[in-house]
Amino acid sequence: MSPPLLELRQIEKSYAGVRALRGVSFDLRPGEVHALLGENGAGKSTLVKVITGAVEPDAGAILLGGRALARLTPAEAHALGIACIYQQPALFPELSVAENLALRLDPATGLRRVDWKARRATAAQLLARLGAPIPPDAAVRTLSMPEQQLVEIACALGAGARIVIMDEPTAALTQREQELLFKVIDELRADGVGIIYISHRLGEIFRLADRVTVLRDGESVGTCPAGAINEAGLIKLMVGREVSQIYPPRTGAPGAPVLKLEAVGCSVSGVENVSLEIRAGEVLGLAGLVGAGRTELAHILFGLTPATSGRILIEGGAKTIRSPREAQELRIAYVPEDRRRHGVILEMPIAHNATLAIHRRIFPRGWLRDRAERDLTLDYMRQLAIKAAGPEAKGGSLSGGNQQKVALARWLATQPRLLILDEPTQGIDVGAKSEIHRLIRQLTAEGIAVLLISSDLPEVVGMSDRIAVMRGGTLVAELPGGADPHAVMAAALGQGGKGEAA
Repeated sequence: MSPPLLELRQIEKSYAGVRALRGVSFDLRPGEVHALLGENGAGKSTLVKVITGAVEPDAGAILLGGRALARLTPAEAHALGIACIYQQPALFPELSVAENLALRLDPATGLRRVDWKARRATAAQLLARLGAPIPPDAAVRTLSMPEQQLVEIACALGAGARIVIMDEPTAALTQREQELLFKVIDELRADGVGIIYISHRLGEIFRLADRVTVLRDGESVGTCPAGAINEAGLIKLMVGREVSQIYPPRTGAPGAPVLKLEAVGCSVSGVENVSLEIRAGEVLGLAGLVGAGRTELAHILFGLTPATSGRILIEGGAKTIRSPREAQELRIAYVPEDRRRHGVILEMPIAHNATLAIHRRIFPRGWLRDRAERDLTLDYMRQLAIKAAGPEAKGGSLSGGNQQKVALARWLATQPRLLILDEPTQGIDVGAKSEIHRLIRQLTAEGIAVLLISSDLPEVVGMSDRIAVMRGGTLVAELPGGADPHAVMAAALGQGGKGEAA
């Protein structure tokens, strides 16, 4: 029997006395998809850094093809055929797609003539293999997040990697792009490539994985064939407890309408003729494929791209929202999709992040009140169960779930009556998801209206009191909470869902 492509034996790693990995063993076979699961902070990122040579373990052994490696650096890992595709693409925004690929794939040599035609041809070939209609000459800054993710995958394919680590690769992909990626994974597996697959979407694990390893608190708590365990068993391994109620039950009846839209549109963003209403204490789920206009509608409501047609009514009164400041004055809050770019300033402490939206209130006449800022932040850290050393901890030091809670704290501090949540659980673990869902229900119990935008169909169905479906910039259906997911997807795809036409 041939040796594993990769084997880790009893890996240990500590940071400033805190043990991140405790005797973790892991192996990857040729042609295998091995899922690596665990809550944020379980040790997955540290293990990936060990495999890619970014971090040297304190103890343990790394074997590649049965041969022990004395030491592993990022350059050596790349030369040995190890590639990692991260959730946040590491591309140069001002360079073209072809130039980014060339930086990864061209050998570092002395002065020589650049063959631009060959670079473009290589980029086009790799992108065509993925089924990605992206021009090789397009500047990366003009690409959407899903398109950037596909460029990252093309880089790994071009490098001829034999071990590919995929860290939340579908977090920003449409369903069609996900299926293309799954097809590529199947092709790689058939070619004998080993894939370490990290995802919080358990449905993907059962679709792709041959084996599953679960980490918890820096330790491996189980490795088994994917077919030998169910979703409930995986969740219990990850969080160390039963999660019997993934989506908390609805409590109470909705109140009076907080927001009503009448044929609202925006010529800039392509949204047109949207009519809907959201009531106090209600979660309105906004479903649809990426590009359907959901985030664009949120931008209209928050004044980022003001409406150019229709009427917006807040508690019965017609309002014009021309800027985020006007939206905030109307007590509308918006937690955006990309928390690392727009939700949390990673270099700033939690306290500054949590109070950014209420500076004029907490610092009247410009007087700094550090104690008031700290006390308010501590209140939200307790209320939202934010795990951090204290209000002074930098945003970048937090897990994804805790960053999301800090972004939520910032806007809860404005005391909103309408809270717009755009992909609030994207890329966070099941335990943090459960906490976010609990918080949403708690907020609706307090009378806040919530517009929940999510690409996670079970989340939309499980959390919403009503579901509005968008396609092509307009509303195409309205369905009750708990509706058949197939009906929601059929409406999003334009296949004649059975919901009430909007």
